[in-house]
Amino acid sequence: MTNTLAASSSETRVAPLVELAIRGLEAMYDEEKALFCDRLKQTPSGNIKEGISQRYTVMTLLGLLRAEAAGYRSPIDISATVDALYRNTEWVDNIGDLGLLLWLSSVSPRKLDSFYATFDLENALGSYSDSRKRLTMELAWFLTGLTHASRAERKQPPYLESLARQTYAVLQSNQGKDGLFGHMARWKSLAGAVRGHVGSFADQVYPIIALAHFGQTFIMQEALQNSLQCANAICNLQGPLGQWWWHYDSMTGGVAERYPVYSVHQHAMAPMALFAAQDACDADFHDQIYKGLEWIGGANELQKSLEDKSASLVWRCIRPQKSTSSLGRLAALVGQATTAGTLHILHECRPYELGWLLYAFAGRESKATQPTSRFQ
Repeated sequence: MTNTLAASSSETRVAPLVELAIRGLEAMYDEEKALFCDRLKQTPSGNIKEGISQRYTVMTLLGLLRAEAAGYRSPIDISATVDALYRNTEWVDNIGDLGLLLWLSSVSPRKLDSFYATFDLENALGSYSDSRKRLTMELAWFLTGLTHASRAERKQPPYLESLARQTYAVLQSNQGKDGLFGHMARWKSLAGAVRGHVGSFADQVYPIIALAHFGQTFIMQEALQNSLQCANAICNLQGPLGQWWWHYDSMTGGVAERYPVYSVHQHAMAPMALFAAQDACDADFHDQIYKGLEWIGGANELQKSLEDKSASLVWRCIRPQKSTSSLGRLAALVGQATTAGTLHILHECRPYELGWLLYAFAGRESKATQPTSRFQ
């Protein structure tokens, strides 16, 4: 009963969050470079932008395109920003960014031809070090890009389906028996042997999305089952306040490290993954999605909202204070630094966090909670 009430309360907050994200992204855009910044930080002299990020720009555009399809007006020129990404593509130096750009190009008008003309997609799996190391998150982005390209209404390269199936097999080999994904191949490097079995929350979220879309597109039940198994695994490990934890152990099927708890996991990444699994696998993750959303509104360890309505931002995370003592570092490592006195809010926000919020929720508002104004 409590979960249902919390979910209902959270649903009414979705449309205002979508509107907050659209407003907040405008302040994160660099007009001169036509790209989004790397982060926005709170300082004594106000909120300031730092750097630029092509990766975050791609993610943010995916969210803005989803919002436009739902009837919202983008605060920036999406086409000009996509063109800026293609102006110099030297930033695409890994298979993850290649996959993200392919994903974006597949849903952007008239950009797939530019992609195929620019990149050697057919040989990509062997061309980048992150794919050779079998990095989970990056391979998931690549598989998602391949899947969206396969759905595009144009003549497909003859190798596209076989490349997607090959990528699926490589990605799935990082999944443990309980459904959780490790970070990378365990036997291809020293780093893999030491920590390859420990995957971040991102290493769970992006495979859930990739396998759900791949399974739907290529009618592969095994992929759908693997997506659902991972989704169920993270839901079974969700914290008592709806927290989505930071690191997971694919060998034991448990949580490896709890903190920081990131707002983007709560309001964007978990929802977008669970919605994908729900839509593809006829599952129901309604309660887990909206319980997680309540966390950013103040139902958290500090009982403080991470939403800053005046700045149209959601602050990045709740994390332990840095500790110089061996005991403090150990407590943070095993996720035991859970008292309000040892935790604090990190006052920064990255554009992809708001972009993924749009991707997760734009168009999913119930009719009762949809805004009367669509920023048009």
